[in-house]
Amino acid sequence: MTVLPDDGLSLAAEFPDATHEQWQRLVEGVLRKSGKDVSGDAAEDALSTKLEDGLTTRPLYTAPETADETGFPGFAPFVRGGSPAGGAAGGWDVRQRYLGSDPARVNEAVLTDLENGVTSIWLSLGGPGGLPVDALPRAVDGVYLDLAPVSLDAGAQYADASRALLRLYAERGVAPEAARASLGADPLGHEARTGEVLELAGAVGLAREAAAHWPGVRALAVDALPYHEAGGSAAEELGLSLATGVAYLRALTGAGNGSSALGVQAALGQLEFRYAATADQFLTIAKFRAARRLWARIAEACGAPEAGAQRQHAVTSPVMMTRRDPWVNMLRTTVACMAAGVGGADSVTVLPFDHELGLPDAFARRISRNTSTILLEESHLARVIDPAGGSYYVEQLTDELAHAAWEFFQEIEKAGGLAAALRSGLVADRLAATWAERSKKLAKRREPITGVSEFPLLSEKPLDREPAPAGPTGGLPRVRRDEAYEALRARSDAHLAATGNRPRIFLAALGPAAAHTARATFAANLFQAGGIEAVHDPVSVDAATAAEAYAASGADGMAVLCSSDALYEEQAEAVAEALRAAGATTVFLAGKPGTSAGAVDEYVFAGCDAVAVLSSVLDRMGIAL
Repeated sequence: MTVLPDDGLSLAAEFPDATHEQWQRLVEGVLRKSGKDVSGDAAEDALSTKLEDGLTTRPLYTAPETADETGFPGFAPFVRGGSPAGGAAGGWDVRQRYLGSDPARVNEAVLTDLENGVTSIWLSLGGPGGLPVDALPRAVDGVYLDLAPVSLDAGAQYADASRALLRLYAERGVAPEAARASLGADPLGHEARTGEVLELAGAVGLAREAAAHWPGVRALAVDALPYHEAGGSAAEELGLSLATGVAYLRALTGAGNGSSALGVQAALGQLEFRYAATADQFLTIAKFRAARRLWARIAEACGAPEAGAQRQHAVTSPVMMTRRDPWVNMLRTTVACMAAGVGGADSVTVLPFDHELGLPDAFARRISRNTSTILLEESHLARVIDPAGGSYYVEQLTDELAHAAWEFFQEIEKAGGLAAALRSGLVADRLAATWAERSKKLAKRREPITGVSEFPLLSEKPLDREPAPAGPTGGLPRVRRDEAYEALRARSDAHLAATGNRPRIFLAALGPAAAHTARATFAANLFQAGGIEAVHDPVSVDAATAAEAYAASGADGMAVLCSSDALYEEQAEAVAEALRAAGATTVFLAGKPGTSAGAVDEYVFAGCDAVAVLSSVLDRMGIAL
């Protein structure tokens, strides 16, 4: 055994601190090996990622770049949480959503979920196919209303639904101080979804009653989901929620209400905010932290900084949910739930993985509720207060996101407030422009969708679910990340139903596996994303065997060459001629445009507009929906 001399030296302490400039020199060396001759800040920029809202994620964050003082958990500006203990006492509220018009089925699902980890219920009432308001008592039969908080979503019928719930509390002997509920009055959110204008007076009256007689009931919901589902960015979602909240504060505290006007602190206590949680975990964490900071600034401006702790309800994003390979949605919602919890959300709703297919079955609801249970009980996620706090990246992202959201909020205020901005088209135009830019990334697979635009499984058997009630229409559109690819797959499905086969393209792989595997895999994934079966049999062809292989493949007039640039130079022209002689009307090449120019018709490559390519191919195959 060797004994080191005790010379009083600490090995760790004797190493000098590395500087930012030294790190940049190392980055320059790595980039130079990849063919990028950049230096200094340009080297760092080459590793940065541009986000929506003008934000940029950099590869390295250090202490001097962090945001201003974020305070302590439970104290203004509430960046680190709305309460000093965070969720350490019991974790976040696990809130399950219920759709459908049959009160008996809803009641069965509610009781099952409450017995197995759900801690509050979110009921959809009214509207076509929704639960009738007068069926509310049956839907919550057997529920201990003094223990299980109830959240309502009744659209234009919020007043009737709210009074039905308050009446039910009284009938079942629930003491006013024991009742915990969110009545869900959201006239501006309803207008955003439907285009129908509702007066704020009804919501104001409901809030006044709740503040006077029901201390644990919040009357108004500030639902940012309509803006998220219309394609809005994180900053736009935050900015619009601020504009909504401020409009409600003005109505609740306005001089026009006379003696019935609420004080600022009481008015702040009547609002609950609802945000989407996505699988972009760091952006979601930053969004919930930024939302609290922004609302604290509003409360401070209103003269009640101590009452500025925003009550937050997180819902896993419907926009990110896919209809194809819906099992992957379990992974997406797990990440989103984790991010919402780490970000400090008070309540979290995990949408079932089959949400986009119709009414969820018992298995889907079980997975949904167990997602939170695993994160809370097994991963102990809530036992650390503000686990992301102090991360240079998260703190800086929170700060930048808050500034971007505040700028948009000011733009809405200058336009006359949210109601005016909705009716003038400002909101719709802004969200449409954001979604158009994001759609380009989705089409080019810069934002990949696992199971849809990447690694699709054409042999997947679709899940069959009972149709869910139709959502409200007439206002802002509802978008989905998978919508362009879903339209392509629907065309393929129709062809399969009519002919018994999917449309096919032949992969003409040249040379050994080492030469063609990467590009053959790329091409197969690309075409399968449009429902086009990629036939890669035999594994390799040349000019002598390509025609026979193409004829045997059953391809619908299309082939794609897959190999290395060197083999393209040697064989592409001859193989392409053989394929055309066998009946191929279009020959693609998987690789950089211009490779083997003149030998092939078109190119597919990383970053190409996959949706445009696939749509064009299906058109030329004569496959319409």
